[in-house]
Amino acid sequence: MQLPEAFISQTKTLLGKEWDAFEQSLHQERPTSVRLNPQKTDNDFLRQTVFEVESPVAWASNAYYLRSRPVFTLDPLFHAGCYYVQEASSMFLEHFIKSYVRKPVIALDLCAAPGGKSTHLSAILPEGSLLVANEAIRSRANILSENLIKWGNPQTVVTNNYPANIGRLEAFFDVIVCDLPCSGEGMFRKDPGAITEWSVRNVKLCAERQRQIISDIFPALKPGGILIYSTCTYNREENEDNIDRICREFEAELLEEPRRFMPHKTKGEGFFIAALRKGNEMECSSVIADLTHNPKTIGNHPFFQWLSKPGDYAFFSENNTFFAFPVNHYKAYLFLKKSLRIVSTGVILGKIKGKDLIPNHALAMSTALSEKAFPRWDLDRETALKYLRKEALQNIPAEIPPGFVIVAYHNQPLGFIKNIGTRANNLYPQEWRIRI
Repeated sequence: MQLPEAFISQTKTLLGKEWDAFEQSLHQERPTSVRLNPQKTDNDFLRQTVFEVESPVAWASNAYYLRSRPVFTLDPLFHAGCYYVQEASSMFLEHFIKSYVRKPVIALDLCAAPGGKSTHLSAILPEGSLLVANEAIRSRANILSENLIKWGNPQTVVTNNYPANIGRLEAFFDVIVCDLPCSGEGMFRKDPGAITEWSVRNVKLCAERQRQIISDIFPALKPGGILIYSTCTYNREENEDNIDRICREFEAELLEEPRRFMPHKTKGEGFFIAALRKGNEMECSSVIADLTHNPKTIGNHPFFQWLSKPGDYAFFSENNTFFAFPVNHYKAYLFLKKSLRIVSTGVILGKIKGKDLIPNHALAMSTALSEKAFPRWDLDRETALKYLRKEALQNIPAEIPPGFVIVAYHNQPLGFIKNIGTRANNLYPQEWRIRI
């Protein structure tokens, strides 16, 4: 691993006597870690997976280091949204959320793709919170949407917007998480290509871009709200210097010393994270009470029976597709819809085609699904992988009734088939199918 001379000089200044240990750590095997979905897993879950746990991640709940890295693509439980493969250092986000966010909030994950921090936020925000996960690049926003649909939390909206557009939503969010584009020094061990792309000029460009993003988005944070700033890089220019500038220019308060993760000191990749409060005149509180109302919905519709607690949702339709959205956030959703490009939202229930109600794949993934809504067929691993490759399924058990059926693995839904007697139509999304 040939590191740029300017990077060596810069990082030696930062680390001093720790440089040799740091440099040696870049040649060591990087750890693999996963974080479980608490809504889809229990104490027996780890015995059903393809991986072996080595030890817990100390700063995150339901998170583990693995003894080795399996082929996650060949684990049906991965596709069921039972866990997310995430770098351990970045899970320190949980410390700040649990320390400073104690009431239900409306939260924004600004640069959210592919979904590691969004799925984490979905699991650790106080119950009753709404998460808006945004990604500016459309192709990446689609990946973000896929991962959050698999995660299954209905109190989520995925958007595709630039920070300046979201910044016009003045004082709307209680919490904004900004995992900012950076020079990627912390990824040198994970992605050797990041080394060839590194330069002093790129560091300066990244720092300027980060400042512009914060400037664009800061108006959308309410007074007293929490901003969590993070990068996967080491240098002060993109980290401490930008934090100092935020405190000066926006009168923000640094809540505690920033945390810098280095691979020679912690079991994970390079990462920097800090938490700030906008102003200091109030605690982080909720604006949900100001946004609730009783929405008009589509009435007593057959889609109601597909959810375990239909009374908690507003039901509505757009372009012949039917949705359920948490009723306590419905007004917030309508406000977002007027202002932003929305990729996915709440629970996508399905469509009406002729006399048929055709369920959407997102419904099968949602934790809002009623277990009694559809018959289930629990598959073995080989058959589950065939389903995920969108291959035809044979030998359907005689007791499985005709119509729409949820196929599952270890009782975790993977999606729908339509049993037509002699065969079954595989309804797994074409664009999500696995190719190995």
